[in-house]
Amino acid sequence: MSPSPSLVLVGHGMVGHRLLEALAERGALAAGDGEPGWRVTVLAEEDVPAYDRVHLSSVFAGTAPEDLGLPAPGFLAGHGVDLRLGDPAEHIDTAARTVTTTSGAVVPYDALVLATGSYPFVPPIPGADAPGCFTYRTLYDVDALTAWAARDEARTGVVIGGGLLGLEAAGALRSLGLATHVVEFAPRLMPLQVDDGGAAALRSTIESMGVTVHTGVGAAEVETAANGRVGALALSNGERIAADLVVFSAGVRPRDRLAREAGLAVGDRGGVAVDPHCRTTDPYVYAIGECAQTSDGRVYGLVAPGYQMAEAVADQLAGDGTTEFTGADTSTKLKLMGADVASFGDPFAAGGEATEIVFSDGREGVYKKLLLGPEGQLLGGILVGDAEAYGSLKPHAGRLLPAPPEAFILPPRAGGAEPPGADALPDDAVVCSCHNVTKGAVAAAITEHGLTDIGGVKRCTRAGTGCGGCVNTLQAVLDAAGVEKRRGLCEHFPELSRPELYELVRTERIRSFTELMERHGAGGAGCTVCKPVVANVLGTLAPELGLRHVLEGEQAALQDSNDLFLANLQKDGTYSVVPRVPGGEITAEQLIAIGEVARDHGLYSKITGGQRIDLFGARKEDLPAIWRRLVAAGFESGQAYGKSLRTVKSCVGAKFCRFGQGDSVQLAIDLELRYRGLRAPHKIKGGVSGCLRECAEARGKDIGVIATAGGWNLYVCGNGGASPRHADLLASDLTAAELFALIDRFLMYYLRTGERLERTSAWLERLGGSGDGLAHLREVLVEDSLGIGAELEAQMDRHVAAYRDEWRAVLDDPEALARFEPHVAGVEFLEPGRGRAAVLPDGTEAALFKDADGEVYAVGNRDPFSGADVIANGIMGSRDGVPVVASPMHKQEFDLRTGACLDDPEVSLPLLPVPRAPRPGRD
Repeated sequence: MSPSPSLVLVGHGMVGHRLLEALAERGALAAGDGEPGWRVTVLAEEDVPAYDRVHLSSVFAGTAPEDLGLPAPGFLAGHGVDLRLGDPAEHIDTAARTVTTTSGAVVPYDALVLATGSYPFVPPIPGADAPGCFTYRTLYDVDALTAWAARDEARTGVVIGGGLLGLEAAGALRSLGLATHVVEFAPRLMPLQVDDGGAAALRSTIESMGVTVHTGVGAAEVETAANGRVGALALSNGERIAADLVVFSAGVRPRDRLAREAGLAVGDRGGVAVDPHCRTTDPYVYAIGECAQTSDGRVYGLVAPGYQMAEAVADQLAGDGTTEFTGADTSTKLKLMGADVASFGDPFAAGGEATEIVFSDGREGVYKKLLLGPEGQLLGGILVGDAEAYGSLKPHAGRLLPAPPEAFILPPRAGGAEPPGADALPDDAVVCSCHNVTKGAVAAAITEHGLTDIGGVKRCTRAGTGCGGCVNTLQAVLDAAGVEKRRGLCEHFPELSRPELYELVRTERIRSFTELMERHGAGGAGCTVCKPVVANVLGTLAPELGLRHVLEGEQAALQDSNDLFLANLQKDGTYSVVPRVPGGEITAEQLIAIGEVARDHGLYSKITGGQRIDLFGARKEDLPAIWRRLVAAGFESGQAYGKSLRTVKSCVGAKFCRFGQGDSVQLAIDLELRYRGLRAPHKIKGGVSGCLRECAEARGKDIGVIATAGGWNLYVCGNGGASPRHADLLASDLTAAELFALIDRFLMYYLRTGERLERTSAWLERLGGSGDGLAHLREVLVEDSLGIGAELEAQMDRHVAAYRDEWRAVLDDPEALARFEPHVAGVEFLEPGRGRAAVLPDGTEAALFKDADGEVYAVGNRDPFSGADVIANGIMGSRDGVPVVASPMHKQEFDLRTGACLDDPEVSLPLLPVPRAPRPGRD
């Protein structure tokens, strides 16, 4: 074989691209002509490179298709890969070792890998090919579905198939605004992953979102309307669902046509037959992923087994050839329409010898089941509604649990204990199924490379870079390895926590970052951690320090992009605008004003869960004009961008509801107007319910108030999100005056003692949880054990008196308005520590930065990870003495001297010439 043999890869999906990465990691790809290694030609059917199909549904929620792309910038060209898009393989000649493509090109090979994936199964029912019928598999399918659903007459969609892909499709139709039905032939949803109990909990959650579920019934016919398009779906039980759109998601079949026609062996039920090395019956041809029937007789439809097959083939092509694929863990953890669903091991454990341990909470839609074998070993499990324990349980499959099973599935208040940590896992336990990484491999990388965070573990082991379900376990391995967490914030304040910085600023009346660094810092220019924290503290204490606005003077250089532009940065570099709607109460005139702004500026509008309206797609330079119109209509900043009070949600209460015991709307308005603008360690949300029916979900908020016959009950430290927590009752039957005084104390005490990015729920757990922590809060806030109650209330009064709408403040300040210009005219307009975009003479858009010494740096403004032109909006600082800028998207840091990414050595920003400032007396 020549020094540069030819490898042809048929298919450029997730598994095919993983093969390329595995070969690159082994140094087995020829970067140029004559260089050793495989010369690779990739024949791709789609007209775009490989993308993350697992997260395909995120495109319906606004993710740009290019953001799903898998090849790192420069990867394909840098490794000499000839990617031929839109020209799939049509014929394989195994005797001549050539592949002929649709265009007629003939490509020779020394080795051939089939990674053709699968195709959606469409049941052979009448009308299945009518206009309005779709499959859901590719970006093209997403575009077609979106366009069809956007028609004025599109109202209802039906998904045939209630498995994983079917429920993802249902979530997509719901996000497109269609009334949605799911039809599943099996008696329950997700029949391959969950049992009857888990399916019932999942169904309850999905139906609560307005999706109609039909189980135990099949599709009989797609009926067409007079125009020939989809009009209804007839079911096998005689029912009929009026519909404008039908999505087939009833399973997939291996794409094995090429192999069949080439005379390669295939399985009885499809799939290219391969041996443990993923080699077909032709020694020069391999098959991986969903098109392959592996040596255990199965066809795997998950990405993790496909990745393992790619590793086996890479080892055959460029290793010692010992890696085999004889079967895979099919554990899965995912979120479907907001519901966590996970299964691992053998979740059904056939044979009758398994003992079931079950926890079920129908009110919360939670179902957890563990199956134990005769010797007490964990056989498998199912988690629905709360999959937090997945990372702790999955590595123990097939082993004895290190603690009673109840510790893993019962909530603390139901007798559950803290489950064992990562130290209880054996070294050979697989913690990342996607890349088959063991705990021992992660622990070894931590020791060998001195890793201190999840990002380092991902870079060195690839663990956590697939589905992400193992991230919590990786953190536990870091903790178990004795990795010391810095006591302080960062290298610039290594000995000071956020509460300590807050006290220093408050007691010493420090009014700037520079002053704080000079008195208490370790030197340097700050970073993406400490600068926003100090900005937050200065914003919180502004009334005490005589500061006026978060963008005034040096404070502007401290703000993250959201706070710098008083709007939420989105993935394409545009911003979203959220005006405040206190208590969710809004007038017809204000609704019209918001609609007109959205129409005139081409903004996407969406009702938020906090009873507000979010406007997406605003350009930075358009923000002041948008604010000016909203302010004129009586709105102000909703501070959705800040670590501050977001909303106080309310039900209609006694004003309209026949069950209401209190005016929840007015109280929510009063609360929101009192605490608006209050900057905190993390965002704060509130809720007020007019009775114990709890329609405002107050107990899922940081501050929850519920009306009773005797007054108001105050609940604190709840939150939703990834780790939901019910709030705890702090005090009951309060008058309005008592309620406000106690909330004043609660919030100000949280502001003083909360750590960076610590929600009130985590803060309470750190204080001791629902036991000692809640008792501590009652002592300090209710009983005033520290004697600071009046001081906390007075500080809140000063905040209320000093409040000023941040949008209006910018509109009244020409200097602040200048920062919203799309480009800076020259380096002479740069502020130290803050970047600005500029257009160079050749038309290139640069990000310019000036440090405290006047040194100016110029790099490309395009973020290489997201493709958005946002680098100029990142925080400038230093890392180990190196001047850096952090991307405002995901905080990767770049050396301003070289453009190199300090978090990914394969990525960099282009260095650009620094434009010269005009000389006096010259143009």
